[in-house]
Amino acid sequence: MILPKVRDPRFVTIRRGGTLTDADHRLLALWAAACAEHVLGLFESAQPGDPRPREAIEHVRAWVRGEVRMMQARAAGGHAMGAARDLRGAARHAAYAAGQAGAVAHVAAHELGAAAYAIKAARAAAPEGESETAGRLECQWQRNQLPEAIRELVLDDQRLRNVICWSVFDC
Repeated sequence: MILPKVRDPRFVTIRRGGTLTDADHRLLALWAAACAEHVLGLFESAQPGDPRPREAIEHVRAWVRGEVRMMQARAAGGHAMGAARDLRGAARHAAYAAGQAGAVAHVAAHELGAAAYAIKAARAAAPEGESETAGRLECQWQRNQLPEAIRELVLDDQRLRNVICWSVFDC
């Protein structure tokens, strides 16, 4: 479970009754794509012939540029999650990160899902005994990528949803 039971209006676009601007929605999508792409190699090394997670990341970036519709980016995200289904460990989490990134075009709050799954992928790929350190380093890397315009929003979201995101944002 990565989404709260009650939607945070800060992650609902203005035209849908929330407070999120389109510009910030696009920044959230780009940040989620960066988080997913950072661990994508963990999937691609296990499944080199499966393009679905990479395509989800490409689709959400294309959505940001106005080149594809929201439903296309969301569908690509769903296909990336399908790529994860039969896998375990780091490869599975990396595919889920890409799927969550693709879904940000539809629901902005999936941005944290992309980040959380990327941290889980980094933890799973780490040598025995180094999982927590790898997770903290990934979390810190992600925070360093945050655009200033959405930094406080994402950090607050991490604080609020940390428990339902496997407590991966304790970094």
